Amino acid sequence: MLKSQKVIIVGGGSAGWMTAATLIKIFPKKDITVIESPTKGTVSVGESTLSSINQWLDLLEIKDEDFMPYTKASYKLSIRFENFYKLKDGGFHYPFGKTYENNFVGSKETWFVKKKFNSKIPNSNYANFVSPTMSLVNNNVLFKNENKEIPLFNFKNDVAYHFDAVKFADWLKKYYCIPKGVKHIYEDINTIEQDKDGIKSLNKKHKADLYIDCTGFSSLLLGQALKEPFEDYSDLLPNNKAWATNLKYTNKEKELKPYTNCTAIQNGWVWNIPSWDKIGTGYVYSDKFISDDEALNQFKKYLKRKNLVFKNIKMRVGTHKRLFVKNVCAIGLSGAFIEPLESNGLLTVHEFLIKLVKILKRKNLSQWDRDNFNYYCKDFFNFFAEFVAYHYALSHRRDTKYWKEINNKSFYDKRRIETELKSNMEVYMNNYQFNSFPGVHYISTGMNYFNLDITDKSMPNNIKDYIYNREIEIKKFNKICKQKNTLFNYLKYNIHNK
Repeated sequence: MLKSQKVIIVGGGSAGWMTAATLIKIFPKKDITVIESPTKGTVSVGESTLSSINQWLDLLEIKDEDFMPYTKASYKLSIRFENFYKLKDGGFHYPFGKTYENNFVGSKETWFVKKKFNSKIPNSNYANFVSPTMSLVNNNVLFKNENKEIPLFNFKNDVAYHFDAVKFADWLKKYYCIPKGVKHIYEDINTIEQDKDGIKSLNKKHKADLYIDCTGFSSLLLGQALKEPFEDYSDLLPNNKAWATNLKYTNKEKELKPYTNCTAIQNGWVWNIPSWDKIGTGYVYSDKFISDDEALNQFKKYLKRKNLVFKNIKMRVGTHKRLFVKNVCAIGLSGAFIEPLESNGLLTVHEFLIKLVKILKRKNLSQWDRDNFNYYCKDFFNFFAEFVAYHYALSHRRDTKYWKEINNKSFYDKRRIETELKSNMEVYMNNYQFNSFPGVHYISTGMNYFNLDITDKSMPNNIKDYIYNREIEIKKFNKICKQKNTLFNYLKYNIHNK
């Protein structure tokens, strides 16, 4: 049985300090130490999250006004994808939050009927039709919606964040973890002693019941010391490099948008993450198709800015076969990483931490507990990796060797991807239901992948009236939003007012 009273977390950064914060909050009597390298930096750049991070923030009782000023954070309501389907495709959104429904027909399915009536309607209209959040996104506004002026939009649950990941880790360290009792050591790990139970000591003096590896892509404990096999996912997700930099605002009130923008270009895609003080941007690509220098030149031409400082990041895409082995558990990049698309960098961190907390409550861990953790994490990782792969598998771009190969390759799970999509888009839709992972319908519709063979025989008589009334509602909600503060002003007066 594995005890977990004394815990050593190796590595700082977002993963290390999120781990420390989670453990000290749930287990205040545990002996928790973070050993952070004074010489090795973190991979962290500007970070974009998903709305699911709110569950973790609630668990730790962290409020927006606590961390957002320090981390120069802004709010995020959606992810926009441009040129993934085709060049100049007009783009489409994946907004957060619930979708409109009525007593007869779900609005998601009704839009496809609308499309059948008028094939010229752009696919980008889908998100506007089904999501209340899009009224805020399209008008670049934010308000708490306490009076439910926009039905179903829940400020607390539906917002995500753009922030400086380095500052986020620093805030957790200084203002949350250390004040609550987490010990902190600056030290490089040069010696790792092992025994039959896993790690025995670090540098011959640091001993613990449980070691948590947060050392990034180096995976110092799980990968290097325990030699747990790594499963490469490059056949599913081709990108393995990124160039990153920061941009200054030229017109902050207009450029500070409530969404992450992802634009596909010649050999990958470019992220655009607007935080309070800057816009983080980066070019994600595969060095199989283009050299680092060529990618940098493409990125510079895309940005059309001068005097920028660029950082090159090498990504290890895949997962270790197991994340919890003997007395070592890996959290963050040390264990698994997909790629930056769909803002999953911190997703696996907080999701895996919530699972880890559940098994640590059992105090003495059996092999079953570790197997249970490994199964859950692997299943979650594979599911999300496949979701990210939709963006490539469904693309119709053919303009470069990169996009041609992606479209001609056989994704090892593409058959299942397509089967699942057809099931969700055809079987469920014909029954006026839509039972799928929250983002699938946004991505597939944006990629022009949906079923239009909905027979009039199965349509409710009032479906045209419902479509008409929905569009009247949308106009009403847009009018309401035009009277609200811009995202810039909301942040200025409610978050960054000091």
